[in-house]
Amino acid sequence: MAARHHLIERPPSAVWAVLEDERQYGNWVVGTSGTRREQGDWPELGSSITYSVRLGPKEFTGRTVVRRVEKPRALELEAEAGALGSARIALDIRPWGEKTLVTVDEHPLRGVGGTLHNVLLDSLIQIRHRTMLARLARLTERLTPAGPEAGGRRAAKAG
Repeated sequence: MAARHHLIERPPSAVWAVLEDERQYGNWVVGTSGTRREQGDWPELGSSITYSVRLGPKEFTGRTVVRRVEKPRALELEAEAGALGSARIALDIRPWGEKTLVTVDEHPLRGVGGTLHNVLLDSLIQIRHRTMLARLARLTERLTPAGPEAGGRRAAKAG
């Protein structure tokens, strides 16, 4: 299991505004681009988005499904990558004074990733999470002006 945390210089409502905008997914999730709604209203339970993943010259389509949502505290996703299998990605969003502590916890569920899951894979996931959480922080801080009056604005409207 690979868990990592990051302190974001905005309130939880600002972080949640980024997480609930499926158009922003490819801007903070490492390796993804071209997101689009597939089913339901993101991030309602059972809703899903698809996106592109590039590995060298090849491009694949991935799919992420919302498996648990507790706005604005928790979001659990299942990222499906075809033959590679799927992974559980849990985001815990906590107020930390005027800021937000975000913890991401990911582990393979099925397929090759689940079969080959080991300490080395967890180390690679940790590196990915470091970048992913830094992107989420930069995006949230860019889309939401500093100050208590800005905490409830939707990030999509600011960008």
